[in-house]
Parts: sequence; C-alpha cells; structure tokens
Amino acid sequence: MQIWVDADACPQVIKDILFRAAERTQVPTTLVANTPLRTPASSFVRSIRVGKGFDVADHWIVQQVQPGDLVITADIPLAAEVIARAAHALDPRGEMYSEDNVRERLAVRNLMQELRSAGEIVGGPAPFGHADRQRFANQLDRLLGRHRPPPSR
Repeated sequence: MQIWVDADACPQVIKDILFRAAERTQVPTTLVANTPLRTPASSFVRSIRVGKGFDVADHWIVQQVQPGDLVITADIPLAAEVIARAAHALDPRGEMYSEDNVRERLAVRNLMQELRSAGEIVGGPAPFGHADRQRFANQLDRLLGRHRPPPSR
C-alpha cells in the first residue's frame, strides 16, 4: 500500500498526521501538488511537484494509484476515479469514500455548483475543526491497521 495526497488543498494538520503515520507504519506517502511543499526528512515521505493547470495533480495521482492504495482528497471526481481503480479514498475530514457514497456526493456536488453559479448559494464548506481532524486520524488508523502486512518470520 502507498498513500497519495492531493496536497494543494490538504490542511497542514492532516499532512502532519500523515507524516507521523508514514513513519510509524513505514508506508510510502507521496504528496502531489503544483506548488512547492515542505516535507520532513524521511525515507517514507516525498513530494512531487506537477505542472500548473486544472486537475493536473489529480490526473497524475490517477495514473500512479494501484489497487489497495490510499488517496487523501477532498476532490470528489478524483475520489470517484480512485474508487473505480479499486483503491481507497479518504476525505481530509475523515469520511471514507465508497462506490455508493461517491456517486451521491458527485450528484450533490454538481447540484451545489449549479446553485452557486445561479447565485442561489454563497459560501463554502464549514471551517475545518478539531472533530474533523480526530475523525480523519481515526479513519486513517483503522485503514492502516487493516492493511498492515503480516510480520515477517
């Protein structure tokens, strides 16, 4: 298993949780962004800088992801592609995407975009809070615990 992070919009507190988890579990973790990123000195954490442009980081992640990998993203279309490739997708607020809920979330996202473009809705998501951070950490621990390789003998 590898962890791929759609890092441009990922909160720093989530990146910090991922850095600690990568060290603890020795799972390779790659942050993908179109801006320079700072990562800790670690053989398990790296960053990839992709070109600027709409969804360039998303497309790069989709090309790299393998079945069983984990992608951290708030981007619902990216999550849908990851799920279609038999990988896991986790929202930075701690919600695991699944085949069922990602379709529903795509439909809601599209509706909200239409309402925003028509001026019916203004504003964005609620501020990122402590409960989101805790929910993410718990989901990550559960997922990494299920996918930990057996100890070598």
